[in-house]
Amino acid sequence: MIEALPGLAAMEALGARIAARLRPGDVVALSGPLGAGKTTLARAIIAACGHGGEVPSPTFTILETYPGCAPPLVHADFYRLERTAEAEELGLDDYRDGAALIAEWPDRAGGFTREPGCLSIALEVVGEGRRAIVRGEEAWLGRMP
Repeated sequence: MIEALPGLAAMEALGARIAARLRPGDVVALSGPLGAGKTTLARAIIAACGHGGEVPSPTFTILETYPGCAPPLVHADFYRLERTAEAEELGLDDYRDGAALIAEWPDRAGGFTREPGCLSIALEVVGEGRRAIVRGEEAWLGRMP
């Protein structure tokens, strides 16, 4: 599915639709170039899952957790990883237990597309807006946003 995202309201609407369908164990894998809107979409999902506070970019911390969301969330930014094994060294699986994962730069952590609960979203800059190319693995069939 390809979706035009002409502005912030469209990005927030997509985030709300994803949040409404998100389950523990799911992965939302956000890819695209710098400035494509990965963190903006992640923030929209986190807000729609019930987090009312600030959502810092995990660029430096790599992982941020939101246990009070429904479902509980882990927001990860793997941009700074130099090798995929570092995701395991961070204890990512422990953080993911009972939570959904929002992963920016997922390829740097080995990718998640082989997981049945992965929703892959490639963001592209198109003029003044964005475009999202959304692909869901088997667990997302029938509940695509």
